[in-house]
Amino acid sequence: MSRTIFYAGSFDPVTLGHLDLIERAARLFDRVVVGVGVHHGKQPLFADDERVLLLRDEIARLGFAGAAAVQVVTFDNLVVDAARSHGAAAILRGIRDATDFDYEMRMTGMNGALAPSLDTVFLPAAGSFRHIAATFVRQIAQMGGDVTAFVPPAVAARLKEKLASSPSA
Repeated sequence: MSRTIFYAGSFDPVTLGHLDLIERAARLFDRVVVGVGVHHGKQPLFADDERVLLLRDEIARLGFAGAAAVQVVTFDNLVVDAARSHGAAAILRGIRDATDFDYEMRMTGMNGALAPSLDTVFLPAAGSFRHIAATFVRQIAQMGGDVTAFVPPAVAARLKEKLASSPSA
């Protein structure tokens, strides 16, 4: 039986912390499905297809190119429904601090009520990535700051390009 875990997020943009969790999950599970959440009421900096492409490119750099171990998909429904539709036995959540833990514990309770057969696996953020949040990365980039310590080089370049072409972003 294949062990699949579903890792959902906005990935707007993908950070070094996200990639660290994907890489670590790939060592623990046979298959990692990375779900890029599509929320029709929200306006992300990067469009859905851009976030998927950035993730796929960065995952390929990690050595998963062509392998079935990591797959990137979009979803616009409940995480538990998306996870089940991809055959996941568990949902992956990264924990940076106690605030994340409290929030994720409540979410785990809700997900457990909706889908009792799905477990949630918490992976603590590696110390070197614990401070990184995509929201902060976007804010720093939008204010002209250097984000190269928080995202892969290609993502930093794409952020700079995106913000230069869209002054209101």
